[in-house]
Amino acid sequence: MTDTADATDASDLRKTVDRFWATAEARDWDAFADTLADDVVYTLPQTRERIRGKERFVRFNREFPSDWHLRIERVVAEPGHVVTWLIFTVGQEEMPAVSFFTGDEKGNITSMTDFWPEPYEPPANRDHLAELTERY
Repeated sequence: MTDTADATDASDLRKTVDRFWATAEARDWDAFADTLADDVVYTLPQTRERIRGKERFVRFNREFPSDWHLRIERVVAEPGHVVTWLIFTVGQEEMPAVSFFTGDEKGNITSMTDFWPEPYEPPANRDHLAELTERY
């Protein structure tokens, strides 16, 4: 039996994830669906939501409120796994997101887990160790 991580070439899944984000930004939901396995599982640990299946996941994204946009900051890929760091913009607000993807032997996305960290001010007791940067 072949492990999924070994079955998918890193460049294949990386290309799929690049297409996933490009088609999401373009709101091309048919092309977006083509990046997904039929039994894809989408998990949002912070809200405790899990969405199963291509149809529901596409609908979740299609029905997401407001006019959002995304910018890819970094992508890390290895066989069967891709991680992306994105900046989502909604109006004037920017939000970071970290997404973990797994794929199947066809290069389709089988799972995605999203983390949406909230920025916060650093503790004062570290000001002698750290310099402040721009938000993103």
